[in-house]
Amino acid sequence: MKYALFLGCTIPARARNYELSARRVAETLGIELIDVERFVCCGFPIKSSKQFSAELLSAYNLALASEAGLELCTLCSSCTSALTEVAHELGYKDESQLAAVNSHLGPLGIQYSGRVTVRHFARILIEDIGLERIRKSITKDLSGLRVAVHYGCHYLKPSDIYGGFDQPEEPTTLEELVSLTGAEVIDYPGKKKCCGGPVLPVDERVALSLAKEKLDAVHEAGADLLCLVCPFCSVMYDGNQKGIENEFGVNYGLPVLYLTQLLGLAMGLDRKALGLNMNVVKTKDLMKKIPE
Repeated sequence: MKYALFLGCTIPARARNYELSARRVAETLGIELIDVERFVCCGFPIKSSKQFSAELLSAYNLALASEAGLELCTLCSSCTSALTEVAHELGYKDESQLAAVNSHLGPLGIQYSGRVTVRHFARILIEDIGLERIRKSITKDLSGLRVAVHYGCHYLKPSDIYGGFDQPEEPTTLEELVSLTGAEVIDYPGKKKCCGGPVLPVDERVALSLAKEKLDAVHEAGADLLCLVCPFCSVMYDGNQKGIENEFGVNYGLPVLYLTQLLGLAMGLDRKALGLNMNVVKTKDLMKKIPE
């Protein structure tokens, strides 16, 4: 199984641990992730101010994947939503918009056909690999861990473009994947709330307050770690956790792992190969709870 890997902007700059762990898990499961050197930003950061320019960026990336004859595999939830929205708009709804986009792509020597599938890596695991095959790749029992999952805003929304994958108001797919490791998935208040990341450039204290609410709830529920699937959510909960502790006079020391890191541990992969040494909140004590 081959997919064009779309890393976006945040992962190469601030989440190399996510990329490393995703590549190792993919390799273990027989997934080939193909790098496309000409990929650019998905367009999400400028959508609110220049929608057509944002659409052009997405369409350019989609055209590159189409040229390579590959589906797009994304790791960032925001990239997933941006690319999927444009793929849906240009592929199924608006031929005039597709023509307008291609008139701008033409000078770059590329055209978009209007038919490329975009899916988050977690969705590919569910739909193309399947839970049973993943379960057979598990070599370590993580039953000693209590895991809280964070879905974030764009993993399942806007729901009408994701073709019925999971239920946006009562999602279960991340719990299903985490449960394969043997870890106990725990519930907590506010599980579906935003990480606060979108507010960070506007009002840092409000953004950190939103992240604090989630960390409070997860900490009080007795979780050993928070598991997520989006690099910017990790920026809020892992990268900014020490800042939240200092700002609000609290203490968590809560490890934040990507789904791919947790699955990789259960597959017996080396912690450095999974980029755990790059996590901001140290995972040394967490690793003591995992069997050798």
